[in-house]
Amino acid sequence: MKFQKIVDDIYRLAVNIEDENYLFEGIWPIPHGISINAYLIKGEKNVLIDLTQDIMGFPKAITGQMEGLSLAVEDIDIIVVNHMEPDHAGWLREFCKKNTKGLIYCTKKAVPLLEAFGRVPADRAVAITDGMTLEVGEYELQFFETPNIHWPETMMTYETKRKILFACDAFGSYGKVTEDAIFDDQLSEEKHAFFENEALRYYANIVAAFSGAVLKGLTKLSGLDVKIICPSHGIIWRENPGVIIDHYKRYAEYSKGPAEREITLVWSSMYGSTKSMLNLVVETIRKHKIPVHVYQAPGDDIGYILAGAWKSAGLIFGMPTYEYKVFPPMSHVIDELLVKKVTNKKVFRFGSYGWVGGAQRDFESKIEKSGWDLLGFYEWQGAPTREDEQALVQKIDAFCEELIKFTE
Repeated sequence: MKFQKIVDDIYRLAVNIEDENYLFEGIWPIPHGISINAYLIKGEKNVLIDLTQDIMGFPKAITGQMEGLSLAVEDIDIIVVNHMEPDHAGWLREFCKKNTKGLIYCTKKAVPLLEAFGRVPADRAVAITDGMTLEVGEYELQFFETPNIHWPETMMTYETKRKILFACDAFGSYGKVTEDAIFDDQLSEEKHAFFENEALRYYANIVAAFSGAVLKGLTKLSGLDVKIICPSHGIIWRENPGVIIDHYKRYAEYSKGPAEREITLVWSSMYGSTKSMLNLVVETIRKHKIPVHVYQAPGDDIGYILAGAWKSAGLIFGMPTYEYKVFPPMSHVIDELLVKKVTNKKVFRFGSYGWVGGAQRDFESKIEKSGWDLLGFYEWQGAPTREDEQALVQKIDAFCEELIKFTE
């Protein structure tokens, strides 16, 4: 991949993770890859904003792109570290072995992490203060602390003259970025839809638990005149940066509810009794013109389930009783939803049991402090009867009517 000019002497240096089996953060599937973007300001002093991960030959690739601009690692005067997570700062240790002069600008909370993660001494660091500006030749950088988006030490960097926001993990998305389409105005409608879906999944997986901090950060930055957004993952927004800002605001506000008039249905089945009611439930939901996202546990990855659940105002869980409790794979799903603070949802559960129940009692105990409004449940013993089918349809009808009222 080649360097890409953004404006004047500001450039994007980037790599893509393209391994379909790679798990981002060791957890999240990225079948469509992901970009890791660094940014370079070339001038009287050369500034590198964020780095890359020290895997897959990425430092060599970034170094090669710098060489295309007649620069070497040793020529960088200022290193801006917006975020210390290794996908952005993993190269810092080896980088600083070659570059012994560059000052590292970061938040105060990031300073001890320089040594912990990069073995870089603290005397290389300049701890910024919130709103601090730095004149760099024809450029002016302003630093804003944005804690918990999504680590406590994160910040963003704003180039005041060209009105560019280097947002690090904010406004990012999954999905590799090709050289012919790095800007929003270069994308087809289909590609825009793709990156919106990947931005939602990225948000639900990585940022969702910190939605309160996201809303505070958006409020804090709302006074800036942002013409271009340069995230550390995904495309650069230069034609209409308001689009991705609006997306992120909407995603964050899902945490307060209500979300979209949609239902995420997650189901499990041991011997087919719970599964035998699945199509009936889906058909009943669709009768109410409510979109439904269906996932199986185990089977579908939690990363996709989180994205559907985060966007949906309604959650339905179908699972049997297992040893007097929630079916274990479903228990894992519920735990992850709660960890990511998926809240303010209308909820329903259905499922079968064998010799005795217990899943419903366990389910209610698990979600007691979730912020979910459990509107009902339906259970049956063994294989469902015609009467069970009719009763479940009535329950789902009532649930859908309540969901419609909730989202009006």
